[in-house]
Amino acid sequence: MTRESYPSARREDLVEEIHGHRVPDPYRWLEDPHGEETKTWLTEQDELFHREVDGLPGRDRLRARIRELLGAGTVSTPIWRGERQFFMRRTAEQEHAVLYTVDPEGTERALIDPMALDSTHTTTLDSWQPDKEGRLLAYQLSHGGDEESKLYVMDIATGERVEGPIDRCRYTPVAWLPGGEAFYYVRRLPADQVPAGEDQYHRRVYLHRIGTDPETDDVMIFGAGLEKTNYYGVSVSRDGNWLTLSASQGTAPRNDLWICDLRTSPLEAPELTAVQEGVDAETGLYVGRDGRAYVFTDRDAPRSRLCVTDPASPSYETWRDLIPEDPEAVLSDFAILDDLDRPVLLAGWTRHALSEITIHDLETGARIGEVPVPGLGTLGGISERPEGGHEAWFVYTDNTTPVSVHRFDARTGELSLWASAPGAVEVPADVETRQVAYTSYDGTEVRMLVVARPGDGPRPTILYGYGGFNIPLTPAYSATTLAWVEAGGVFVVANLRGGSEEGEEWHRAGMLDKKQNVFDDFHSAAEKLIADGWTSPDRLAVSGGSNGGLLVGAAITQRPDLYAAAVCSAPLLDMVRYERFGLGQTWNVEYGSADDPEQFEWLYAYSPYHRVREGVAYPATLFTVFESDTRVDPLHARKMCAALQHATSDAARPILLRNEADVGHGSRAISRSVDLTVDTLSFTAAYTGLTIVSRPADPGDDGL
Repeated sequence: MTRESYPSARREDLVEEIHGHRVPDPYRWLEDPHGEETKTWLTEQDELFHREVDGLPGRDRLRARIRELLGAGTVSTPIWRGERQFFMRRTAEQEHAVLYTVDPEGTERALIDPMALDSTHTTTLDSWQPDKEGRLLAYQLSHGGDEESKLYVMDIATGERVEGPIDRCRYTPVAWLPGGEAFYYVRRLPADQVPAGEDQYHRRVYLHRIGTDPETDDVMIFGAGLEKTNYYGVSVSRDGNWLTLSASQGTAPRNDLWICDLRTSPLEAPELTAVQEGVDAETGLYVGRDGRAYVFTDRDAPRSRLCVTDPASPSYETWRDLIPEDPEAVLSDFAILDDLDRPVLLAGWTRHALSEITIHDLETGARIGEVPVPGLGTLGGISERPEGGHEAWFVYTDNTTPVSVHRFDARTGELSLWASAPGAVEVPADVETRQVAYTSYDGTEVRMLVVARPGDGPRPTILYGYGGFNIPLTPAYSATTLAWVEAGGVFVVANLRGGSEEGEEWHRAGMLDKKQNVFDDFHSAAEKLIADGWTSPDRLAVSGGSNGGLLVGAAITQRPDLYAAAVCSAPLLDMVRYERFGLGQTWNVEYGSADDPEQFEWLYAYSPYHRVREGVAYPATLFTVFESDTRVDPLHARKMCAALQHATSDAARPILLRNEADVGHGSRAISRSVDLTVDTLSFTAAYTGLTIVSRPADPGDDGL
């Protein structure tokens, strides 16, 4: 490919003076998706993408294998309401997971099937919450990937819709009151009641009564006068006595928390008592069946701890450690099993990204055993019966094992398989996962998971990372990973600072002014893989999405010599203007704001769009963006793609843009996932030297 083959992209002589810096923005016109010039450019980019990628070798074989691997399907832990259970399941032939219920007499039936609602498969079930008696179901749907959830209520026995739609309910928790006659929920103010351009913000907490008009009858109980970027959490104890309410500014790793005794306070005007306010810590509170308040917090405990207190007097001074902070493992979850002679508490942990569950005396917190988990993988979603019991359920997965649900019986100490993945798949027995420790530039020890089949010599390798928002990367079944590894490649997941693999201090070591640590950890992982003989710079690709797309953008602009290829999905790349678009202002607490002179210096120092330099041999790069993405605006990738196409000196390594309509940042139909994976893997294979052949691979083959 020659530079002249790229679509024409006008370079504006646009330079802004920001806090003493002259900041160029030659492709600002690409921020406007409706401009005729942008539309023409996108059409030509789409044509270029298909010319370059559609003819790559092995795509049919790759497509077939990815479909086989995704055919394992998914299943979730059960949620119980009395003798009725609810769970999600997707079989091999289904485009989306379906919500099922099992009636007390054992009859299973589908409650919400997104495919039955929309033949285009662009409708998604975003969340759901049954009432406390299992008679009504609140659920949220969005369309075309926009994540603009609308809230509905269904009669579970008949399947009939009894409420909705209630709009402006994106990221909305629902807290039912006993009896199913009312619930608390979160809703944004109407666009005409907020300043222009701020309609994605300004949430409030409301009380809604079934059968009333949400536009005229809902009562606002909280949120007026607070930060416009606040997110709110709301819950009601099983007995209906206690309301808890939390507020966090955007995605901040801290929150304010209140509690209210609903027995002595009007539902429409709850009298809130502060649990914590103005504290730099994240805390949640759950009132148990025994009347104690269980406080899950990282306050004075970066790896988290579980405390107990009296819900009527929950100030910090009254908290008593039940499960203290562990010096190595991060506390992630807990469940209470109290239908026993000696009631117990199950505590979920991640130790260097690997999961475990321990058993504790409920009264004292003393450790008395552990749950025999299936392997070195990820456990999640520990659930119990709301009315109490001796059973708990959780999901398990690892790099070669599809998601399954396991049941733990605290009376016998036995673990059993409750539900396996609905589809059968064969995974080569010689695929291995190993955890490798390495040292980052500042001496910090970091870990990564290396998935590979036996083999020698430098191999085509994908290095994947995220490193932000306190999100951990733990072992999980992935068709992408397995298809790549079966073909003879190596797939690596780096547990970078910015995530939660080692607790809140690990997160904060990769945010704000310390964001460069994340990129240094990533480069160090690449250098370790090369030094250990796993790969070489001409065979190493990087991959990431969203905040991980920012990571990829920083990787290829800071160390273009280290990588041969890159897949950059739904990325943040213009860090000077990111907060002007999508949900950007909710991320100021993670990245900083360009309006602040000091924080601008952090952002501008690594902003990938502003670090592109002419005459540099950049890796082959594929940007994948989704037109309905309302979290991260596709403008980031458009501008960065144009900048790299103009600047790169390596005609043999193309810079491409894959633009997809009717999908967004979140979930998508399985067929769409297959298409995306085929495109990204075939592109990566082409520029790292992985040969995808149309025959099964033998151990050691460099081909699928």
